[in-house]
Amino acid sequence: MIQTVIFDMDGVIVDTEPVHHFAYNQHFNDLNIDVPAEMYATFTGFSTKNTYEKLKENFGLPHEVDVLVNRKRELFNDAFDKKEDLYLLEGVENLIKDLHSKGMQLVLASSSAKVTIERVFNRFKLHQYFTYIVSGEDFPKSKPDPAIFIEAARLSGTPIENCIVIEDSTNGVKAAKSAGIYCIGYVSPHSKLQDLSLADKIITHFNELDFETVKGLH
Repeated sequence: MIQTVIFDMDGVIVDTEPVHHFAYNQHFNDLNIDVPAEMYATFTGFSTKNTYEKLKENFGLPHEVDVLVNRKRELFNDAFDKKEDLYLLEGVENLIKDLHSKGMQLVLASSSAKVTIERVFNRFKLHQYFTYIVSGEDFPKSKPDPAIFIEAARLSGTPIENCIVIEDSTNGVKAAKSAGIYCIGYVSPHSKLQDLSLADKIITHFNELDFETVKGLH
């Protein structure tokens, strides 16, 4: 029986991707580099640090990775605070409340930095529903490396076979399956060019899930 649901954040709970995209593109312009859409899509699920490691490698950037990361975060935070039309994805708040009210443990495992997670959780008052928050910045490798999900399951105190992951990215689904965890792939309207075929179940709307459905997955 499923006891813990591990949520990704970007593209699953909230769509901050347009804000990230805006901040990254502003930074790419400043750096005078041209990042094709196909390359950008491969960064979905990566931490900011891993993204800039790849960009530094591909474009021979002379800057330190930490300097690049901090500049992009400044641009993101500025854009995030100004963006008024930022909402939770349709149906996800009802699902979170339903699962939580019936005793399901909820854990967040997001590639986002802690400061970004805090901004989202404070804005939408989500702290009350989640037992643990795990950020990708605490791990040397991003998804598809399974470390973040293994740690989320460990913190939850739930055996891996009693956990599920909800993910919207190719890298996230691969990470969940590498961790040996049942994975629901969410076809997010905002996450482009993602392959969810390795997921155990694929949904297109959160109204396809509720406590009883989730509890019985295996």
